[in-house]
Amino acid sequence: MTREMEIICVGNELLIGKTLNTNAQWIAKQATTLGITVKRITVVADDVNEIATAVRETLKRKPQFTITTGGLGPTFDDKTLEGIAKALNRKLEINTKALKMVREKFEAYAREKGTETVELTPPRIKMATLPEKAEPLSNPVGTAPGVRIDTEETMLIVLPGVPSEMEAIFHETATSLLEQASDKSVFYEKSIYADRVMESSLAPLIDKVMRDNPGVYVKSHPKGRENRPHIEIHVSITAREAEKSEEKLQKAIRQLSSEIGKIGGKVVVD
Repeated sequence: MTREMEIICVGNELLIGKTLNTNAQWIAKQATTLGITVKRITVVADDVNEIATAVRETLKRKPQFTITTGGLGPTFDDKTLEGIAKALNRKLEINTKALKMVREKFEAYAREKGTETVELTPPRIKMATLPEKAEPLSNPVGTAPGVRIDTEETMLIVLPGVPSEMEAIFHETATSLLEQASDKSVFYEKSIYADRVMESSLAPLIDKVMRDNPGVYVKSHPKGRENRPHIEIHVSITAREAEKSEEKLQKAIRQLSSEIGKIGGKVVVD
């Protein structure tokens, strides 16, 4: 088992370009900061077979965590739990704990409107219909519960697609699980900027710095034009010991800055 994660985002709106996939970026940033390595992000349609295939393929790679977003609501196109059930060869069933969560939400909404009648219609019950052996996760912002499903190798954390709901459940449930799995590792990062040096000239310098500083990852991001280069250089490390990690990061930055200066480049530290 490795401290790795994959993310599966479900939604036709992501595939047609209607909605920007901010959920994937947010989750990846949170996981990385907590010391978890995100290995893959997959986007699939609101289709049971597509979801099931993506989940099966992910589980074959055995990441410690897989987080899905989207497809937990009451409408016809919310098919994530059905797809996961198919991938795991588990039945869908009304989860009594999840049903209680959904009922209490609608009762609260009814009280706000000054009414008492709450009907658990089929679309509402759908949000409490989970794969066998699933654990519902409280949604402090919205109605549909999140879901946790443990398999032999991978923990599936199934989150809503609405960003505010997804983030709330993540903070309440996933953060502590990821911290525990990473053994309190932390992600450290720093950016410097290089002018007057082309990326092709920078490439061998980055290779050298990474060889000389094991564990440090260096990535260049061009911001200017080829004839007027302005390059962000992102330097990062994931480790447990804060002081030593900071020293390693600064050592790599000093070496890289020196190497860039030798070829006539100008370095600006953010």
